[in-house]
Amino acid sequence: MAAPTTTDQEVSGLRAGLTNYGDPDFALFLRKAFIKGAGYSDDALDRRIVGILDTQSGYNPCHANVPQLLEAVKRGVMLQGALPVTFPTISLHESFSYPTSMFLRNLMSMDTEEMIKAAPMDAVILIGGCDKTVPAELMGAISADLPAIQLVVGPMVTGSHRGVRVGACTDCRGYWAKYRAGEIDIEEIGNVGNELVPSSGTCGVMGTASTMACITEALGIAPLGSACPPANGSQRLRVAELTGKLAAKPLLRPTEIITRKSFENAITVLQAIGGSTNAVVHLLAIAGRVPGLDLTLDDFDRIGRKTPLLVDLKPSGVNYMEDFYKAGGVPVLLKQLAPLLHLDSVTITGRTLGEELAMLPTPFDQSIVRPLSDPLVPNSSLVVLQGNLAPSGCILKQSAMSASLKHHRGKAVVFKDADDMLARIDDPNLEVEPGSVLVLQNIGPVGHPGMPEAGYLPIPKKLARHGVKDMLRISDGRMSGTASGAVILHVSPEAAVGGPLAVVESGDEIALDVQTRSLQLCIPDSELERRLVAWKAANPTGTGRKRPERGYRQLYHDRVVQADKGADFDFLRSADK
Repeated sequence: MAAPTTTDQEVSGLRAGLTNYGDPDFALFLRKAFIKGAGYSDDALDRRIVGILDTQSGYNPCHANVPQLLEAVKRGVMLQGALPVTFPTISLHESFSYPTSMFLRNLMSMDTEEMIKAAPMDAVILIGGCDKTVPAELMGAISADLPAIQLVVGPMVTGSHRGVRVGACTDCRGYWAKYRAGEIDIEEIGNVGNELVPSSGTCGVMGTASTMACITEALGIAPLGSACPPANGSQRLRVAELTGKLAAKPLLRPTEIITRKSFENAITVLQAIGGSTNAVVHLLAIAGRVPGLDLTLDDFDRIGRKTPLLVDLKPSGVNYMEDFYKAGGVPVLLKQLAPLLHLDSVTITGRTLGEELAMLPTPFDQSIVRPLSDPLVPNSSLVVLQGNLAPSGCILKQSAMSASLKHHRGKAVVFKDADDMLARIDDPNLEVEPGSVLVLQNIGPVGHPGMPEAGYLPIPKKLARHGVKDMLRISDGRMSGTASGAVILHVSPEAAVGGPLAVVESGDEIALDVQTRSLQLCIPDSELERRLVAWKAANPTGTGRKRPERGYRQLYHDRVVQADKGADFDFLRSADK
């Protein structure tokens, strides 16, 4: 009997994406011959293939549970009669990525896209967790547009220090601030460091990783109830098995799930959880990959004005992700938010969000997720500011800042870059007062590069030791989603490309009014224009940074777009953008 040709069956499974040898039948024969070296039978190789993206790495402790997740995912795939095949991609961890994980997010998205396109698979499971891995995977998966489903690694559990619950990384920053202020000594900061990360998994507060996990449910690309189960618990493994089962069945493509309606649902959830400011730039980047979808900063502010903060988690509240899980997780939140959501948006199951919510059990009494009638904050946990200092906008998490600074005017103390800030921030002769506005330039997408989380400028020691806990801080960079304070971020255009932030001088007055969403450099328009003209004359190439000589750094410098567009590469965005 003659061997089957590629036209005898649907081009799927092992027959998809054959290597070009000029003879497709030989390409299939060779592919099967080699993979049989791994012990596969013809029965296995004739089945539907589910690729499983493996992001375990010795440099990524948040993903330390990936080996267990892989086994559970593969079990789910095989229970449905399909063949699971794992493959690796870049893995990014916040603390182990130089200069920043954000600098490498776009590279990981390219790796994800090309590996999905290169290998034969009928669907792909995206395993991610630490901050930039989930957006990178979604960006790549949308561009590849193969049926895909997201599985997050889950949050870590909390530890205990002197009888007080602690967890990464809001408490990391809180204890470090106490250490800088001289309130605790080096021995205690060492001891608390042993308790902040007691298990695998992502930060156990509403930081960027937890925010993006919740958002995957709201987007419809992950199963409901999959964001919150702890990384080291049995429910996390059952979620993984379920994900494998869903992936083995006919699955929708990302562009069939991730639509304008699902993005608006995601922004509603972002506002309701008091989520990370980083999620704004990630959602803009993800949306930039979807043909025909124009998401802007205005959408975040518009939706925020009608969305209350409902989830009581650090840094906007006092609890942790394991508490959110015990309260019912994202599905309970979605039930509360139902009047504000597009319930007809489709989910990974093929059912609508409304249909999925209708299948859930009746909510029980709990205090983590508030009802719409009793929010923690009435609306706009995240706000978009504009003005002559940020013509294309910037971001502020007002739910996690001192209320006294929401209407503030103060004199700027300017640091030209991160090195300048490190050199002078704790100088006892620094001319700074509690009402000053700390301004950090040149840490945007081009300026650093990669938008480091240095936007969370530390309180100068001489003020911290006198009890100052918060100050207005402004930069074109980012801060961790686990951080809090009156920190204005993502100022766009950034200083390195000649945005107005580049010409702020120490002593200039800056005015913030959260109510009117205004951020103003209080100098005459003519003086601002004079300074900008002078900057352009001094930087005729258009950036205040020397072009890197080679490689990915040069590519990043040349092709990254601004934060208000998601800091993606221009050539990776959808062709209609």
